[in-house]
Amino acid sequence: MTTDSRAPHVWLVPTPVGHLGDLTFRAVEVLRACDAVACEDTRRTGALLAHLGLGKPLVRLDAHTMHRAPQVLEAYPRLAYVSDAGTPGISDPGTELVRAAVAAEIPVEVLPGATAFVPALVLSGLPAARFTFEGFLPRSGRERRERLAAIAARPETTVLYESPHRLAATLADLVGACGETRPASVTRELSKKFEETVRGTLAELAARFAEGVRGEIVVVVAGRPAREAVLGEEIPDHAALARSWAQAGKGAREIRELLMARGLRKNDAYALALQVTQNA
Repeated sequence: MTTDSRAPHVWLVPTPVGHLGDLTFRAVEVLRACDAVACEDTRRTGALLAHLGLGKPLVRLDAHTMHRAPQVLEAYPRLAYVSDAGTPGISDPGTELVRAAVAAEIPVEVLPGATAFVPALVLSGLPAARFTFEGFLPRSGRERRERLAAIAARPETTVLYESPHRLAATLADLVGACGETRPASVTRELSKKFEETVRGTLAELAARFAEGVRGEIVVVVAGRPAREAVLGEEIPDHAALARSWAQAGKGAREIRELLMARGLRKNDAYALALQVTQNA
């Protein structure tokens, strides 16, 4: 580490996802040595620095202001960047700061530290040797449907983030894409007083969290069973799936794409989607 040098340098510093004791000694050393701290929320980061007894200039660099990164790097060549919680660059604009620093030929260092998806993955009890991190799903539209279909089809475990007020809808969509019996888990409030991990089928989790929940949330979904991959899901009941999606309020186009993702031909998927939506 180059904290004893005055050469330009950028550090991405993980901050606790809950318990302040998870901040590393090295992170504190960097925050003490830098010229300024860039962050998503100056109030939240200001409270963290006050807890550490550190007085540093704070610069807001979030998704709306990251275009200012070159000017910030020029003003503060020894810059630490933190996100609201966890490791910068994961589901936040930190990667854009890395690109700006690389373009300016400023060395970049990423400190190991707290992140939410790794503990949640391990807590799920699902296979973790291979997994895909999805971050936050798109809120709606074709891209969301395609990502859900990809989760349903892939053989490895999937990890994703979700907000409290969208959790119920996402679990319902996962049931529609993956089926009711796919194993999964929901972890919330990691390292905090009310930390909780609930394991079960997607249908059980959808019922458990139908009324919503509080806290930071990580959803872990098992991969597609090998038996399904070999036997083509043993001829899934596309009509039953289509009816269940229609009853859940999905439109014909969305149902058609979900049916196609589960192996039904385009024309057949189109006809079945029209049939169930007209009869719903």
